[in-house]
Amino acid sequence: MAPVVYLLCALTSLLTMVLLFRAYMARRVRLLLWSGLCFAGLALNNALLFVDMVVIPMADLSMFRQIPAVVGMSLLVFGLVYDIRE
Repeated sequence: MAPVVYLLCALTSLLTMVLLFRAYMARRVRLLLWSGLCFAGLALNNALLFVDMVVIPMADLSMFRQIPAVVGMSLLVFGLVYDIRE
């Protein structure tokens, strides 16, 4: 059951990323861009979680799979602060 949940989380993050980038391309609102970049990091994080727990269960990729999530969240916070200044 857990592999299905990991896979569904990755697919949901990927779908959200695509929808946010499509909305950004249509409306050019920068918050959508920052949110899309954040979800790109979260999608990569969830894909690495699937690889870590299902494909290569003996290897510990926890450190590597946290990096995309931290980068994605940092981009979202940067974008929020950057847009408030303007």
